Amino acid sequence: MPDPHAPADPVALTAALIRCPSVTPMEGGALDLLAAQLAAAGFACTRVDRNGTPNLYARWGDKGHPRTFGFNGHTDVVPVGDAAAWTADPFGAEIRDGWMYGRGATDMKSGVAAFAAAAMDFVRDTPPDGAVVLAITGDEEGEATDGTRALLDWMARTGEAMAACLVGEPTCPETLGDMMKIGRRGSMTARFTARGVQGHSAYPHRAKNPVSAMARLMDRLAGHELDRGTDHFDTSTLAVTTIDTGNPANNVIPAECRATVNIRFNDAHSGASLTDWLRVESDRVAAETGVEIAMKVTVSGESFLTPPGPLSDLVAAAVRAETGVVPALSTSGGTSDARFVKDHCPVVEFGLVGKTMHQVDERVEVAQIAALKAIYLRILRGWFA
Repeated sequence: MPDPHAPADPVALTAALIRCPSVTPMEGGALDLLAAQLAAAGFACTRVDRNGTPNLYARWGDKGHPRTFGFNGHTDVVPVGDAAAWTADPFGAEIRDGWMYGRGATDMKSGVAAFAAAAMDFVRDTPPDGAVVLAITGDEEGEATDGTRALLDWMARTGEAMAACLVGEPTCPETLGDMMKIGRRGSMTARFTARGVQGHSAYPHRAKNPVSAMARLMDRLAGHELDRGTDHFDTSTLAVTTIDTGNPANNVIPAECRATVNIRFNDAHSGASLTDWLRVESDRVAAETGVEIAMKVTVSGESFLTPPGPLSDLVAAAVRAETGVVPALSTSGGTSDARFVKDHCPVVEFGLVGKTMHQVDERVEVAQIAALKAIYLRILRGWFA
């Protein structure tokens, strides 16, 4: 039988999680595995599944305690892609030359294993006056509508709460410890459909060309300077990601053209303000060209910032103590579930080097898994000191 007094092994737990084929939206056994280990360590575990999406909430200590520290992460992973291109079994957790290979090795089964192991050791060795929460979803890589959102909704209904939260996503560009996230840019996608009048290309005056109108609109949007950055954020960006007509004929002006843009925006904007700007520009081009332009916008997350202060100081101090590196406070990168947690409590992100996430032969340096656990353990000790 395992020694109940032995430290939790985050490397073995990472390997066990990698062997669970939890490609979104499949649970793959990953949350069941975590629930069993956490329950044995004294955590009250609850499955908070919604619309078929698997989620796990684990708490040690009293519900709603004002001194509750939380961790958030996900066990779902992106698809393998071309399995033949891998040099290791994507779900085998093979260790080679000090690296563990497998889908989710970096993003982010190692992070979940590290904070779960740290939490189990902490409550066993130094039971705190407070509570420790692990909110883990199986829906971060997908639509994210019934993952961390579902956990937070359930927490609000049942009186569960976190006073602060750390998301264990990979945050470091080059070296463990070199970056933590104190915010994220917002993300939104706008899909445009331009409808004109089909006609012969030799008689363009008899048609209304939606392609020309769409090209004019895309040029205006892409050429517009949204801002020059803010105190904690880089400049906002707009990328035209596709322009499509589906027209196989070279002598036909089509009746319809579609285009999509993606905007990553800082705290100078909101999804609503950018939507208003996009609508003004599309209406202007429609008036100029006589082509009808419809727009559909999806905002997947607003920008947010956890101002530098006690939480970021605590995490930075723990990182420096364990690695000798002072992490940069960053808001770069894409989105994460921190965009949902920020509505519940102060949140920061810190995790491993993310160079290989989503790639063929995704892998994690084995020594860094133990180092990450040590950082998380030091954060817990500091929070409850």
